[in-house]
Amino acid sequence: MLTRRSLVSSSALLAALPAATKAQEVAQAPAGLDGRVRAASPGGVITVEVGVTGEGRPEYAVTRLGRPVIAPSRLGFLLTDAAKLERNFAVTADAPTRHDDTWEQPWGERRFIRNRYTEFRVHFTEKWGLERRMDVVFRLYDDGLGFRYEFPDQPNLKTVSIGAELTEFTVASPGAAWWIPAFEWNREEYLYNRTPISAVGVAQTPLTMRLDDGLHLSIHEAALIDYSGMNLRRAEGGRFTAMLTPGLTNAAVIREAPFATPWRTLQIADKAGDLVESSLILNLNEPNTLGDVSWFKPMKYVGIWWEMHLDLKSWNSGPKHGATTENTLRHIDFAAEHGFGGVLVEGWNVGWDGEWFGTGWNYSFTQPYPDYDIERVAAYARQKGVEIIGHHETGGNGFHYEKQLDAAFAQMQRFGWHAVKTGYVADAGGARVTGPDGQAHLAWHESQEMARHHMRVIETAAKYQVAVNAHEPFKDTGLRRTWPNMISREGARGTEFSAWGQPGNPPEHEVNLVFTRLLAGPMDYTPGIFGMVTRSPDGIATTWAKQLALYVTIYSPIQMAADLLDNYEANPGPFQFIKDVAVDWAETRVLNGEVGDYVTIVRKDRHSDEWFLGAITDESPRVLSEPLTFLDPDRRYRAEIYRDAPDAHWKTNREAIVIERREVTAADVIDLRLAPGGGQAIRFVPLGRARR
Repeated sequence: MLTRRSLVSSSALLAALPAATKAQEVAQAPAGLDGRVRAASPGGVITVEVGVTGEGRPEYAVTRLGRPVIAPSRLGFLLTDAAKLERNFAVTADAPTRHDDTWEQPWGERRFIRNRYTEFRVHFTEKWGLERRMDVVFRLYDDGLGFRYEFPDQPNLKTVSIGAELTEFTVASPGAAWWIPAFEWNREEYLYNRTPISAVGVAQTPLTMRLDDGLHLSIHEAALIDYSGMNLRRAEGGRFTAMLTPGLTNAAVIREAPFATPWRTLQIADKAGDLVESSLILNLNEPNTLGDVSWFKPMKYVGIWWEMHLDLKSWNSGPKHGATTENTLRHIDFAAEHGFGGVLVEGWNVGWDGEWFGTGWNYSFTQPYPDYDIERVAAYARQKGVEIIGHHETGGNGFHYEKQLDAAFAQMQRFGWHAVKTGYVADAGGARVTGPDGQAHLAWHESQEMARHHMRVIETAAKYQVAVNAHEPFKDTGLRRTWPNMISREGARGTEFSAWGQPGNPPEHEVNLVFTRLLAGPMDYTPGIFGMVTRSPDGIATTWAKQLALYVTIYSPIQMAADLLDNYEANPGPFQFIKDVAVDWAETRVLNGEVGDYVTIVRKDRHSDEWFLGAITDESPRVLSEPLTFLDPDRRYRAEIYRDAPDAHWKTNREAIVIERREVTAADVIDLRLAPGGGQAIRFVPLGRARR
């Protein structure tokens, strides 16, 4: 078995050698007495050791700075039509290689991303019998690692029918975990549990943990293509086993070799904020395959949406219908007046009458209701310089949607609309996909078949220069690097739960999201609510200042000002921050934070020298003193501050906000006083050279 002694000595040795010698030493490891192969990240921070047990079972272990993080953990598969790939293996490895480059995002949390890693390929070959082979490729970063299985072309394994993946993550130390359950009816839309690691059940990823000594971990996956989503089943103690989402047959995944699985990812950091700043998952995806995507512009938008969640309007036709021509024209006027790029219109198309939840058979994605003059709306929006964001709710019926994809996106292209919000509202296991027989079959939202469906949508949308914001989606695994028209998604409890949820979203919810769901990628959370009383028992369980701070702390390149227009018109003071805040960033930094408790994030606008700060807390009040060292030391700034009033409270005085301005420099320290359930938002506007 792998031992602490061998791992520590290996890490120390590799860290002390120059790069070329490290590669040579690792390449020689298979011939060593212990039969193990080892490699380290470029800075020697992360070390992986890979080998087989006495029975030939593949396993790996991970250390950080010599300390065990993942204890010996199994690798392998159970197949549905052949003997399992689980034992009787011999192990060899190629010499590790080094990679270091920097790439540019067309839009994102930061403009430039460094991709620096050690790649290490390990070969597992059966010693007798079918002599099948599977490779495991590790990419080691100083802030974590990814590994994936690759099946080469070989005579005795042409079709790989995977019943179960045996990948394990045995967390070496106790600690706390933040997680939501897998295989429940409401997909990803659950409140986060905080439990000991040893009390986790079957969890979705990302699964975030803080070990007792303060080390932070997050397990997820990257580049999930033509494969089923991975969940994590705790087997015992800190040992977790991959649990694939079921497919249409007894196999969760069926692929023809050669192919590669998604990357299994492990982010490792001293501080919670370092998890947020990591680009590991994006880096594990392939480069941009679309080329120039400047036709999509990150934007803020308003829309016909919140009024339906408040039961003031309806998606279906009739006297309460929200998506009328006149209502849409009013939203276009508002967007144009206040500088918003888009207007979302939900319920515009035929199909909302009768039963649509989990069925979706009656939807047309080109035919509007009679009271929605789509040609007039398109012309008026174009005249005003505003785009309509298309809405394609499918009722979970991907089979039906696929038959209309080209027509729907061609219509959007004709109107000059470049973003669509898709939806898959159906209970888990109740989505519909196109099966091998060409017919509709029920499927899980994160099955291999739904992975294929979402890629068909993304690829078809790209042909017509349309970007996709998916709700009730397949999980985010960083594919936006490869397909930058995959702009955002839901995939968690959004703001609408605070309109009607029983319960709604509690004060800790958004802080939990920053360190869990948002580690996977952007979320269309739809913040900016000023009308705090709703049908949910606690209404909007934040202060106004926190609603503003969410535009900085919850990242998306497409951000909604989600409230009723009347509430914005009645409150121009706080609304000004929503008008001013950027959505596309040159830099992102996490100044402080603890999972589920509080966080402060600053971001620099990609198109100006302005910085924006967002700080949010849970139900506990906090005072956070932060140096402004992120600002340019040679400049003065006007800090436009939106903070909780002294008596603000998420239960009793949510609208209490103070708006003030002061001049600051990088030498200043600012006190962020956050009310219970509160927050603070600041815009830093450059004024001129700093005084000496």
